[in-house]
Parts: sequence; C-alpha cells; structure tokens
Amino acid sequence: MTDQNASPRSFSASVPLQGRIAIPGDKSISHRALMLSALAIGESRVTGLLEGHDVLATAAAMRAMGAGIERRDDGEWRIHGVGVGGLLQPREALDMGNSGTSTRLLMGLVASHPITATFTGDASLSGRPMGRVIEPLSQMGADIDASPGGRLPLMVRGLAPAIPLAYRLPMASAQVKSAVLLAGLNTPGVTEVIEPVPTRDHSERMLRGFGADLAVETDADGTRHIRIVGEAELKPQTIVVPGDPSSAAFFIVAALIVPGSDITVANVGLNPTRAGLIEVLQAMGGDIELLDARDVGGEPVADLRVRHSALKGIDVDPAVAPSMIDEFPILFVAAALAEGRTVTTGLDELRVKESDRLAVMATGLKAIGARVEESEDGLIIDGTGGDPLPGGATIAGHLDHRICMSFAIAGLVSTTPVTVDDMAPVATSFPDFEVLLAGLQGAAGAP
Repeated sequence: MTDQNASPRSFSASVPLQGRIAIPGDKSISHRALMLSALAIGESRVTGLLEGHDVLATAAAMRAMGAGIERRDDGEWRIHGVGVGGLLQPREALDMGNSGTSTRLLMGLVASHPITATFTGDASLSGRPMGRVIEPLSQMGADIDASPGGRLPLMVRGLAPAIPLAYRLPMASAQVKSAVLLAGLNTPGVTEVIEPVPTRDHSERMLRGFGADLAVETDADGTRHIRIVGEAELKPQTIVVPGDPSSAAFFIVAALIVPGSDITVANVGLNPTRAGLIEVLQAMGGDIELLDARDVGGEPVADLRVRHSALKGIDVDPAVAPSMIDEFPILFVAAALAEGRTVTTGLDELRVKESDRLAVMATGLKAIGARVEESEDGLIIDGTGGDPLPGGATIAGHLDHRICMSFAIAGLVSTTPVTVDDMAPVATSFPDFEVLLAGLQGAAGAP
C-alpha cells in the first residue's frame, strides 16, 4: 500500500559543488538547551536552534509540562523555566513524533517529578526499544508501563523524591547517560553514571553551564564517573547553538566524492565526542581543512573547507563508533566510492536506530551497484576507486532521515538517477537539506 503523503525524489549525477553554506543548529544541543532552559528559573535565550520536527517535539513537551516557550520573528527562542521540581502534569499524551532523543531524555526528567506522562510516537519510533532507559529509571523509583518489548506507547509515573543510584552503562549510549543525569537533577543526594566508553558529552557541558553541581572523573582505564548533586537550582542562560556535525556530514562527503567540488561548511560543532567522522575521512585521504577554530558556549567550533579527494578504504577502529554513530550511513556512501576495501565493526547500535541502518544501507547500496557485505556488527565495502555507481534503483528509506539523505548524496555520483521513496522524514532533522544542496549545485554554474 502506497503512502499518499510520501514525497519521492530522484537525485542524479551532479555538477561540482561550490560555495559556502551554514547548516542547521546541532540537534543534540538544541534538545538539551530547551529542556534545561525549561528547568531554570527565569528567562533563557537560545539562537541557532534546530527547528526540525524532533526538536519541536521537545519544545511542545516542555510547554505541556509548564514552561513558557516562544519563538520570536528574528529566530531567537525565549524560554521561561519552571525550576527543577516544578514540572506540571501534562494534560495529554506527549507526542514524540520520530524523536528517540526527546523520548529518552524526557523520560529521565519525568522519572524524578511527581507527575505522570504518556509518551507516543510515529510508527518508526514506536518500534524502537526503550528498555535500556526503563531499567535505570525504574531503579530510581519510577513506575514505567511500556508496550510489549519496552516500546511506545509507554507511561512514566515519576517518584519524588526519587532514589539516587550509581549506574554502570552496559553499552555506550549518550541518551541513557543523559536520561539518568536528568533524573538526578531532582533526586536528593548524588546520582552517578559510570561510562566505560566515552560518548557525546553535551549533557555534562550544558548541565555545568546552567549551574548544576556536576563532576567528572576518569579512571586510568578511561572509564568516566559522572556525578551530579540533586535538587539543583539551574540559572537561565543565553545559548548559541553551533552547527550540527551530523548534518554537515552529508555535504562533507558530497564534496569529497563529487569531482571538482570545493565547499566551505560554516560554524560546525567539533566536540571531540562527535567529530569521529572528520578523523576517519581524513584517514581515508579526505581534504578537510579546519578554518577559524574557536570556542562558542563551551563547544569547539570551526569552518570546514572540503575539496574533492581520492579516498582510500581503511579498517575503521570500532573505538571511534560512539563519536560518529549517526554518521555511519553517509560514511558507507563515501566508502563505496573509495579505492579498496573499507571494513567497519562494532556497530550493533545501528540495528536499533530509526531503522536497522546496517541492513537498510547494505540493501540500498547493493541496489545501486555497490559491492557490500553485511556482517553481524558492520559492513565491508569494496569501493569503485572514484568511478560512478551504476545507480538506477528506488531506495526504501524506512522513514529514516539519515538513510534518505545518504542515498540522495549517493545519487550525485551515480550514472543513472537514484530515487528515494520518501524524503519527507528529512524534515525531522534537516528541513533545508535539498535547498542547500541545490544552492551548492547552482553556485557551480553561476557566472
């Protein structure tokens, strides 16, 4: 049965990409900026906020729980917080759309407040397991009633005061870590997250910035101990959200693989826990130059100049996976154009994203002529050495924005157009994706 609201699009061999673009604000930071501003007492101001569906779902949820959130005509967001412990009972279910980040982090917030919230989502989100968040939040005293398999819709009945705990993450997950830390905000005493493998640290940076008493210690073996003192009093902030490296990734790879390209991507957040893709692409021979490196609101930022390069296949160290987990779909496209073999392992996490990204990328890449072998925890890709892919297939995006954008980029280096069955999901994270792409193509043809 065909989705009447689907928005199929075809992408074909591209002229060289030229010009300078500014990408949307970082999604991870945007979510957290809204949540913590809503828990501060007073008015916070946020500029550069990503205004995709996922972040707007977070804004709507915080409004439903009492925060005053207003977007001004100049693009600045103003948030009047209710204070830690001040969240109100939402009158209706919180619709998370496609946003796993919103769901998991907000579950943490609700878990230590004396309120009950029901979380719903679209078909894709409702298929994603929430068990690894349910487990620690239940240990803190929250009563969580989930659908079979720990899925949405689910109901969280918070407990106040909640029970502090020391929780060791069984697998690398910034979302689980953040959910526990956010629950710890309104929990008496010290809540600790033990993180054997470092993951993105936006929550720690921003919690500190809002005035939370948070400390991080690292053992000799690299294990991080993150401790937060509960019943915090957060102070309102002025936040400038840097550009999202996960969104920049698609244009970085496009410029590397489309012959003759030379682009600059402005204001890209380069938090070390997020910048793994840049390192991997440089190791493959990618010409990526960091310009005007600076610090904005506690986050490292730079402009990236990217030029077409002859990429070479490599074995990707699985230790880098947490710092680029969302960028592997587009890395697979780069690998398909590289010379030689690229091997990735340790990517079990990709099977429980918006789609099973390993299976979906393997199937799609094979359909457009790439040589791909799927393993239990990664892909093995033998590249074309820079030659175009045959293309010519219609790709099922599985309502997964990163899959859709990855195959849009693959179409730029294919002999026959590549059709993505539905580009509508891209609005969850990158509403202007096609507009920016067309601008880079248009700049090449401009006088």
